[in-house]
Amino acid sequence: MTERILVIDDKENICKLLSAHLNGEGYQVDIAPDGEQGVAMFDSGMYDLVITDVKMPGMDGLGVLRRIKDRSPDTVVVMITAFADMDDAIAAMKMGAFDYLKKPFKLEEIQATVEKALETRRLLQENRRLRQEVEQKYSFENILARSKPMQDVFTRIERVAAASSSVLITGETGTGKELVARAIHYNSLRKTAPFVVVNCGAIPVTLIESELFGHVRGAFTDAIATKPGRFEDAHGGTLFLDEIGELDISVQGKLLRALQEGEVSRIGEARTRKVDVRVICATNRNLEQEILKGGFRKDLFYRVNVVPIALPPLRDRAEDIPLLLNHFLSSFTAQHNRGEMQFGPNAMARLLSYSWPGNVRELMNVVERCVLMSENPVISEPDLPAEILAAPRPAADGAPVEPLLGEEGKVRAVVPADEVSLKRAMDQAAEVIEPELIRRALLAASGNKDRAAAILDISRRSLFYKLKQYGLN
Repeated sequence: MTERILVIDDKENICKLLSAHLNGEGYQVDIAPDGEQGVAMFDSGMYDLVITDVKMPGMDGLGVLRRIKDRSPDTVVVMITAFADMDDAIAAMKMGAFDYLKKPFKLEEIQATVEKALETRRLLQENRRLRQEVEQKYSFENILARSKPMQDVFTRIERVAAASSSVLITGETGTGKELVARAIHYNSLRKTAPFVVVNCGAIPVTLIESELFGHVRGAFTDAIATKPGRFEDAHGGTLFLDEIGELDISVQGKLLRALQEGEVSRIGEARTRKVDVRVICATNRNLEQEILKGGFRKDLFYRVNVVPIALPPLRDRAEDIPLLLNHFLSSFTAQHNRGEMQFGPNAMARLLSYSWPGNVRELMNVVERCVLMSENPVISEPDLPAEILAAPRPAADGAPVEPLLGEEGKVRAVVPADEVSLKRAMDQAAEVIEPELIRRALLAASGNKDRAAAILDISRRSLFYKLKQYGLN
């Protein structure tokens, strides 16, 4: 798409010169003889770049700049000025002008400035687009869950997002702690500032202090250059300390001071630096037990645990499993160009009855493996990973559970020979089939009604109604 440039100058020769040259370079150029007309033209047709003189009768270049930036912050504005107007040019730069050109100028100088200005605009637009994609990706609506435990988590996230209080996210590995931390950040007032991640368990104890707080050149043997820490990198935004339970006790005191005072000092430097950072921590450890063992400071725990958010393991929110399975199946089939695929009933029953010790992360990996390894569009039991096929599926009475809708043990409904009403025949068949399928689902789910409802693909409320209807306990 041809980029549009608006030239505003009360000197007709300047307008014609710039128009002829820039049109020749492939741009679409319009000209305006004064500020008022230039702003009117800008309002009626948006431009990528505006080149305006500073000194003009009526609305001057600073007025034009102000009006354009109010309407379209991404539009780049270049000022043309005489040497005597340098104070106005400096004022324009402070107001958001991209650059200024001094008269008399060379056409090569104009061309270089225009190219640089339009490239800056393209980068701004790309950055804005990527930021919008990130914000959408980490919106609450894109965290897949409909179970009550996760709805409670969403409620807490929404309440805490707008604040700047410290948050401690707890949960087993793979439950999505970083996803929740990002959702908090990208739904907060800090969303345009950095989100900085530090994995406290992946950095050696000898380096973690430098990583968090930075160092000056010569502070230690390998400090060949001054380096700011992650607190400074996250200034104005959010610092996510993943696996904070792994943080060595020797560093915890300095972290506590940084949180209390809002300031840090680099290793080897006496001065302190103010930082405005929201800290979100995550751990799969029980920090209260770590306190009793002497591995975690009690005062630091109280500082980071202002708002606790506990993420339930996947096995405790069974009704979310079909939702996640189908979402990742759709995602990976598109990613790997496999066409439409689905889980067969026996494979789905196996997946729903599995305990998922690795939680959502394990589920995602299993689905991708099935998409890659299955030769058919319907993923069957043999396509499942060995660890799922080997996992026990105990029934309430200890007997093995038969495959849901297996080839053997089919449920049969007998219709009387004199019955001719389709509706009555279907009702009679349902009275035989529904109780048997409910029994099978309860066996597959080891009596867990939430999981049984997910296997049956009905709501928990519907399951309880049918249990009462058929007298099943």
